Amino acid sequence: MKTPHKHGGDIYAATRESGRRLDQLVDFSASINPLGPSPKAMRAIKVGLSHVLHYPDPDCVALRQVLAKRWHLSPDRFAIGNGSSELIYLLPHALFLRHAVVVGPTFSEYERAVVAAGGRVTHVHATRRAQYQPSVEHILGAVQRGRRRIDALFLCNPNSPTGQVLEAASVLRIARRASAQGIWVIVDETFVEYCEEATVLSQVARLPRLLVLRSLTKFYALPGLRIGYLAGAQDVIATLRAKQPPWSVNALAQEAACVALHDQWHVRQSLAFMRQERQRLVLALQALPGLTVFPSAANFLLIELPRSSRAGHCVLALRRQGLLIRDCSSVAGLNERTIRVAVRTPAQNRRVVGTLQRWLAR
Repeated sequence: MKTPHKHGGDIYAATRESGRRLDQLVDFSASINPLGPSPKAMRAIKVGLSHVLHYPDPDCVALRQVLAKRWHLSPDRFAIGNGSSELIYLLPHALFLRHAVVVGPTFSEYERAVVAAGGRVTHVHATRRAQYQPSVEHILGAVQRGRRRIDALFLCNPNSPTGQVLEAASVLRIARRASAQGIWVIVDETFVEYCEEATVLSQVARLPRLLVLRSLTKFYALPGLRIGYLAGAQDVIATLRAKQPPWSVNALAQEAACVALHDQWHVRQSLAFMRQERQRLVLALQALPGLTVFPSAANFLLIELPRSSRAGHCVLALRRQGLLIRDCSSVAGLNERTIRVAVRTPAQNRRVVGTLQRWLAR
């Protein structure tokens, strides 16, 4: 059994280890929008600094109203968290989860959260032969086989770290079948802004056992403020909110989120940039001998190194050059040659391609 993999984005540890300053490192391990936060959100943070003299709104009323208007749902259908990670860890307690199916290879925190609450996890892995595209039939088969003992199904869509995405119709097919059998379906849409047509968030009003997670960390580039949200049935949301620590979401995060969600200009710019730069990076990486680059609907790429290489060696070599990439060799369902690279600015992407090229030719 593989050990839980480390997250990307621990740039502070890298500064301590390397002796470099933050501005001397380029973090490809965390998949954050390379255009950064909305300029309007940054201005809102500056204006909101005066609010740090007061406790934040514990009910996040303004943000829940913004979300309600956007999704044409009641504010009572939204819970705001200190990042989506807080909500992931609250869910097994709020739903009394004892056995969950996790569709992988994927983010480790679903399993960690269930196990921390005293539950257990069964994995349904997509295969390398299918380029890690999840099989709807295999997922439905797992749900059917365990219908009397499975409490929940976790699905990341688009998936991290593989980048693969299921169409909304396929996700809803899974959700309807599982819901009919009394199984909660938790869909993590952290990266779905890059393929919004795949979202099923608006369907939580029709499917009481469907819960959808969203984050403002990746697309909206606010990881340091820690803010995310969950959409679902009012009773579930109320139960989960009752288990939250008081004031878990700070005032600046609430201010920035409200403004960022309204900034459609920044959304359009970010999507246009990603479509162009992701394809450019894919072509550059595919030109390197021995690399396999898997399709991605998100702002990162899963890469398999040549057979003679190991992910850990590659990660360490690039780290010495001030480039942080994600080692995916410990992700259950992936092999010891897999890494993940975020799509960043053109100059930074050229640098990581050049460094990888030199390392491969060593």
